Amino acid sequence: MDDGGTAFRLTPDEIALLRGGPPAAVTVAVVALHLRGAVGAGLPGTLRRTSTDTDAADAGRSPRPLKPLERAVLDCLDERDELDEPAGLREIAAHPSVRLAVAGLRTGLTAAGLLRTVLPTPTRAARRLLRDLSERHAPPSARHGLTEDGKLLAVALHGKAALRVLVPRFALRAGLTERVEVGGKPLLGHSPRNLAPGDGDGTLAAHWCGDGGGGGSGGD
Repeated sequence: MDDGGTAFRLTPDEIALLRGGPPAAVTVAVVALHLRGAVGAGLPGTLRRTSTDTDAADAGRSPRPLKPLERAVLDCLDERDELDEPAGLREIAAHPSVRLAVAGLRTGLTAAGLLRTVLPTPTRAARRLLRDLSERHAPPSARHGLTEDGKLLAVALHGKAALRVLVPRFALRAGLTERVEVGGKPLLGHSPRNLAPGDGDGTLAAHWCGDGGGGGSGGD
């Protein structure tokens, strides 16, 4: 992804990592997998594997290759499924293969001068880049009219605000957003039990340190 004026070319998961830390990057990977039909909501506040690449081939589709973080999320879901243990965003983000994939993203962003070395927080250049991208790409107002890449960019930049527009039911049931109340009444009927704190709305500065990073359609 070209930011329109610098040498940086960032993917949605990289943008999300800069803006909201590891949980935001994992959220983008989860949504990408949901859009290709590979991941759906499980028990309230959890995610489950819904198809495989073989399923996609049998259906005549040719999905793009999985990114490392997406593959790591699927590996985590497969492992949890074998153990018959539900997986929420918190458990997925803590899985060793997911942490390793996030570390790979962080290494590239650090080399590009967008993350600080000692404390992996965004640099001034990264903050300026995020501000410019947000100004050029407003939060979505409707589910339709965006490509898959456009949807992932919206989630990367705007977090919950984009999730509630683009994949509202999936995001709520999977624990990516919380229930919204209007006039004291719930807007949607399911309340996630495993919502990760600060799941991608740009308020995760306190969650960057010590996160362990060292090393479709779905009905919506």
